Amino acid sequence: MSPMIYSLMQCAKYVSQSMVVSYPTESVFGLGCNPNSQIAVKYLLSLKKRSVKKGLILVSANYKQLIPWIADEELSDDQRSYMFSRWPGPVTWIVPARPTTPFWLRGQFTTIAVRVSNHPTVISLCKACNTALVSTSANLTGFLPCRGASEVIENIGNHIPVLVGQTSGHAHPSEIRNLITGELIRGG
Repeated sequence: MSPMIYSLMQCAKYVSQSMVVSYPTESVFGLGCNPNSQIAVKYLLSLKKRSVKKGLILVSANYKQLIPWIADEELSDDQRSYMFSRWPGPVTWIVPARPTTPFWLRGQFTTIAVRVSNHPTVISLCKACNTALVSTSANLTGFLPCRGASEVIENIGNHIPVLVGQTSGHAHPSEIRNLITGELIRGG
């Protein structure tokens, strides 16, 4: 595949074909794929040189897209209200995973990290794919994340379709909080 920029619909098609794509998010360019495709997730993890044990983040256009992986019935109304008060936006929540949530998404945990994005490109891509996406920063583990399409091509390679666009300009990656314990895992 030549290093070029792809349209939203092309990237959605690639996601449906178990491919990894890159796209702008709130703060950096992300790498994403269909969470139901173990093949795509394995490829994404190999690109990043990341252990499957660490688990991944799912990003979505709305809460409904996350329901297949979240044990929503384990959340109290207060917890759900608190989570919704910070969404959509650059806050990732660690919530109980359904027992059926695959290991390749949750890693060694019984929880899963989820975010409802407020980035227009992420929202459009998730809607076009009709699913949440696995989402992780476009970089090799231990290196700085890519902040532009050209950086993705330069650092990750020209074999990943890149959706053109701009990040929202947030200086830091999304905040990560454990919804059950209230613990701040990563400041945003």
